[in-house]
Amino acid sequence: MIREANARWGGDLRKGSGTMALGSGAFEGRYSFRSRFEDGPGTNPEELIGAAHAGCFSMAFSNMLAQAGHEPTLVQTTARVHIGPVDGKPTISLIELVCEGDVPGIDPETFQKIAGEAKEGCPVSRALASVEITLEASLVGAEK
Repeated sequence: MIREANARWGGDLRKGSGTMALGSGAFEGRYSFRSRFEDGPGTNPEELIGAAHAGCFSMAFSNMLAQAGHEPTLVQTTARVHIGPVDGKPTISLIELVCEGDVPGIDPETFQKIAGEAKEGCPVSRALASVEITLEASLVGAEK
């Protein structure tokens, strides 16, 4: 499978702006210097990387839980993508995955083990292997 996305940018870095769109047509959003490096309106590449990582991890974790005989009711993940200067260059230096899973009948140790395996094995984690990725996984709602 090959997936596509595209971006358009006009103008210089600080005053310019652009749009990013998914090839499927499911999303198109505006972005600018302010939306990326300050607190301006719009989206940014790091936010889209976060959405991709959260989605990929949630799917991988759910699949691995089910394969281990623990079908989840819900897996919900937030990805916090940190961008800041490293050696004077804007760099993604950390991605924090924060996950809650409602998984009936699983013990906390098995839940954590499978969560760690999913973090290492999800395709987006593997693509971002040069970035530190942390995981905080919480088992909620299920009888433990």
